[in-house]
Amino acid sequence: MSDVYELMVAIDLRDEISEGELAELRWHLGIGDRPQRLSIVTRFPVVVWDDEGGPVIEEDPRPLLAGRGAASRVGGVLCSALESRADLPRKGWALMSRQEIHPDEFEQAGELLRWMAARAHETHLRGDGAVGVGFLRFHEAELPEVLHVEGGRVGWPE
Repeated sequence: MSDVYELMVAIDLRDEISEGELAELRWHLGIGDRPQRLSIVTRFPVVVWDDEGGPVIEEDPRPLLAGRGAASRVGGVLCSALESRADLPRKGWALMSRQEIHPDEFEQAGELLRWMAARAHETHLRGDGAVGVGFLRFHEAELPEVLHVEGGRVGWPE
């Protein structure tokens, strides 16, 4: 049994993103090098075993939306893109990502999605105050559900 979900992020970000944040965002999308300083998602804890066989927590930074190629469970292709909206009336950045995600990854991916929601263009703001950031579909489901951030929380399934 597999708990894999299709995560589809489709969001327009305002143009007030710093160069450092833009570099980190590109890294998370798999389209840029890792910056020396991480400011969007800063913790990447993993449990490893020390020489005595005891658990130790270490940091292992990794891009969160960088999957590429054929999807193993949800079909189709995993990809990410970030494009400038400089030539459009609504300036900023257009972001798209399609990834496979396991519930164990919800917390870290959620940190990145909350950052995006705080910088989303107002067209993504719903009437109830939530920010639509994309869609989530369990790999066996036919239809996705809208994924939103509201009150600093991502609407992951329970």
